[in-house]
Amino acid sequence: MTPLAAEVNENLAQISNYLVYSSMAVYTLAFFAHIAEWTFGSRSKVGRTAAALTGTKTAGAGASGGPAVQVRGKGGTAVLDKPKVITRSAAGSRDVPDGPGAAGGTENGDLYGRIAVSLTALGFLIEAAGVVARAMSVQRAPWGNMYEFSVTFSTVAVGAYLLLLALKKNVRWLGLILVTTVLLDLGIATTWLYTDSDQLVPALHSYWLWIHVSTAIFCGAVFYIGAAGAVLYLFRDSYEAKLAGGGKPGRFATSVLERLPSAASLDKFSYRINAAVFPLWTFTIVAGAIWAGDAWGRYWGWDPKEVWSFVTWVAYACYLHARATAGWKGRKAAYLALFAFACWIWNYYGVNILLSGKHSYAGV
Repeated sequence: MTPLAAEVNENLAQISNYLVYSSMAVYTLAFFAHIAEWTFGSRSKVGRTAAALTGTKTAGAGASGGPAVQVRGKGGTAVLDKPKVITRSAAGSRDVPDGPGAAGGTENGDLYGRIAVSLTALGFLIEAAGVVARAMSVQRAPWGNMYEFSVTFSTVAVGAYLLLLALKKNVRWLGLILVTTVLLDLGIATTWLYTDSDQLVPALHSYWLWIHVSTAIFCGAVFYIGAAGAVLYLFRDSYEAKLAGGGKPGRFATSVLERLPSAASLDKFSYRINAAVFPLWTFTIVAGAIWAGDAWGRYWGWDPKEVWSFVTWVAYACYLHARATAGWKGRKAAYLALFAFACWIWNYYGVNILLSGKHSYAGV
């Protein structure tokens, strides 16, 4: 490599670092905007009482017990809200409507929510540019060590969230958790996992790097979204169970959990996300085995990374099988989904840092 080319690559690496730190600053602003969304979207006790009276005494609710059609002001025009859709996960389960979302149905909350989403989209574009600059600085796929993998992982996770929003899916409630964990991921990456841009070890010089590692990153990012849905399901289910039992949740639980989708909706969301990406995780393992055959002359060698990738596959397979055949829904399924994602996390952090093998490319 000529001195000029080396200087250009070093400058690109510095630009990449600058873009990653800049994206963290924008994500921080998005974090505070999401906090404002939840804060200004919080309904007072009077507002909740009025909503309860509207839901039980209007003609929309009536004797049939259906959801009420609410009228709200929008400038000088009266606008009819669509009735809330009740989602039922299984026979005999609670029939509870989805909450109004993080904005709480208020104009101020919605304004801050839109600002938060816009900032998240800006942070995504800046971080994606940082990933591209890192790739250009080393003239290869930017997935040669844990730092590069972590930055790309958070980029894909945010991209998947924004894609769901673009498809008109009701996932804005995920924004605060997503931005918080992305900041944590980037903080760990830039503080403890950072590695100067360098060339790959010989075994990674293959087109399979683009295929195998890219699908692994995508699967992990989507599995994360499914796990976030499972965690929120557990909180919302406890909230609904307490209400059904005549209990009185605290002010914080009432203000936050009442705005989430129903437990049944969150349960279905987590299941559908995990089920959709599971075939890709299967392909990831198969592609890794083919690559191992090309690089090391064997398809399977009981390397720690290979073993835990398979354990993760088995855990998600058990989760999907239990739901499909044993009728597992609700808390048992959520615990199993979280265990499967914990296996994925261990396979990434624990295996890469604590265990040694042919996949020891952590760079730390």
